[in-house]
Order: sequence, then structure tokens, then C-alpha cells
Amino acid sequence: MSLFQKKNNREMELLFKEYFPLLCLVAFGIVKDKDSAKDIVQDFFISYWQRQETISITVSFKAYAIKSVKNLSLKALQKAKKQELILTDLYIDECEDEKISDTLSSKGSVLSLLDQLPESRRQIFISAILNGQSYAEIAESQGISINTVKTQMKRAYAFLRQESAQKIIHSIVWLSFVL
Repeated sequence: MSLFQKKNNREMELLFKEYFPLLCLVAFGIVKDKDSAKDIVQDFFISYWQRQETISITVSFKAYAIKSVKNLSLKALQKAKKQELILTDLYIDECEDEKISDTLSSKGSVLSLLDQLPESRRQIFISAILNGQSYAEIAESQGISINTVKTQMKRAYAFLRQESAQKIIHSIVWLSFVL
């Protein structure tokens, strides 16, 4: 190790010992967490030590360090808020996934009921409910009248009500929004 490096290391050690407590207080005032404040100040000193040859300080080291630690603390708060939002989103997604899986478990019984419908009625029902097509669009695509579509839909609903009660119909409607 050269004499220059020993001198730089000694200066860094002195700066660290002198300003560490003050800078920890500055960081703590922003992040309100003792351990996070210490980590921020340590990160500041590591960054300063690595870039000391490229940094030109126009004010005192104390002023530079305080300003840097304040900025690092604010960035840490922003990062913590982003992480909190991500975790909240993940929790909400997890809750929604549970609801979807509950509904999808009933999806099997819904599909088995749909399979019991005559083919043309099933196609009309799927087009209207799951694909969101209007009666006019279904009538045009299948080459039938709108009244035929209405009649087939009535019969499909009547069958589903008869076979599965109101719960399954709510699941179908909910599935149409999920899918």
C-alpha cells in the first residue's frame, strides 16, 4: 500500500468517526428507523470512498455529507414506499387469485351443465355470456333471427336455473367478467 493510499484511508477513517453520529441523526430524522439510518450513512461513506477522486466538493465536507445523506434517505423512503405498494398489490392479487380459484372450481360444474345444452343453444349462450356478443351479432353470425337468439337464451337460462339454482348463474356472470 502506498503512502498516498495510507493517508487517504486515515483521512476517511477520521471523517467517518467525526461525522457518522451526526449523519445518522440526519438520516434518522427522515427515515425514522435506526438501522436504516445507519445503513444509509454507511452507504454514503462507501460511495464517497469509491468516488473520492472524481468528486469535487465546493462546500465543506460536512455540508456535502449532510446533503448527500438527506438525498439518500429520501431515496430510501421512496424505495420503501414502492416496495410497500408492490407488496400490497401482490397481496391484493393473491386475494383475487383465491376468489378466482374458488370460482374456477365451480367452473367445472358450470361447464358440465353447458355441455348438457343442445349444441346450437350452447353456442348462442357462450357467444352472449362469455364472448359478450349482442343478440344482433349472434343472429347475424349464425344466420338466424334475433327472436330465435332470445328464445334460445331464455331456454338456456331456464335449464341452468332448473339444474343448478341461482349460485351457478352468478358464477357464470362472474366468470364472464373474469375471462
